[in-house]
Amino acid sequence: DAILVLSFGGPEGNDDVLPFLENVLRGKNVPRERMLEVAEHYYHFDGVSPINEQNRALIAALRNELTMHESRAQGLDLPIYWGNRNWHPLLADTLRQMQADGVKRALAFVTSAMSSYSGCRQYLEDIERARAEVGEGAPEVHKLRAFYNHPRFIETMQARITDALAELDEDRRSGSHIIFTAHSIPVSMAEGCPYVEQLEESSRLVMEAFPEQSSQLVYQSRSGPPTQPWLEPDICDYLREVHDADRHDSVIIVPIGFISDHMEVLFDLDTEARELCDEIGLTMVRAGTAGTHPSFISMIRELIAERVAGQPPRAVGQFGPRHDVCPVGCCPSGRPRPAAASRPT
Repeated sequence: DAILVLSFGGPEGNDDVLPFLENVLRGKNVPRERMLEVAEHYYHFDGVSPINEQNRALIAALRNELTMHESRAQGLDLPIYWGNRNWHPLLADTLRQMQADGVKRALAFVTSAMSSYSGCRQYLEDIERARAEVGEGAPEVHKLRAFYNHPRFIETMQARITDALAELDEDRRSGSHIIFTAHSIPVSMAEGCPYVEQLEESSRLVMEAFPEQSSQLVYQSRSGPPTQPWLEPDICDYLREVHDADRHDSVIIVPIGFISDHMEVLFDLDTEARELCDEIGLTMVRAGTAGTHPSFISMIRELIAERVAGQPPRAVGQFGPRHDVCPVGCCPSGRPRPAAASRPT
């Protein structure tokens, strides 16, 4: 009956920042001092995360895509709703509106390309929690599959790198170093899901279009206690390593793990990483996220067509298309569970 764009959410003013972060961190063992430190990142930009506005743009582009003649013929011209995990429009409120509009079943596009607890399983838990809050008659919501190896996602990221390379002087392009980044997660979480494997595969597939360039996958935005191992290397540590080894004088940073410009992209890359590159003398260009690139919007249409019109799933590389319905125990949080606890299906 409908499409649901399901995302993380973000504040849109200084007054939103602390309530938003309290939603994000509820139930997590994060010191308040750390929360206030992260809040300063948002205050640096007047409390506005770019993610909500970018989701509005994505929805507008997808609406246009689904109203094309070919899409209408496949039955894809469906209403689009938007709900967030952590800020307005909150998912439960969106489901209430969908229920009032007579929506019985919806397909959810989650703004995360990779499979991890926070990027996949937690969204499924969010959906069931919101449906329980709405109560009897809440719409069924079925998640579209992960798309890290969909050919149109790979095309999109290749196009973003091509645009970034064009910002360099021509004599620097072939020697520039491409650095893929993604949000770091605890090692204990990574061991229970294919997050790293998928990131490596996406990066490898993208690099097939750039045989002259070297590349490296790194991580950013870790937030756990120093005693807890998280995925490494960190982006800033790696930039210092590149500089100290004197291997490259220009880098292209590609946030392949982010679909849109989250605050982590705006602050950790466009602010902190850029300041470091300026300090140590590395020329840095930050490639765009997938955003509303036409190939990316077409990819979403194809994912919907797989479920609505029976279109064959497309994938490139060695792993094939990701499953539609997650198996029991897929992508656990990495936190210890009570022995009697059941895992969501």
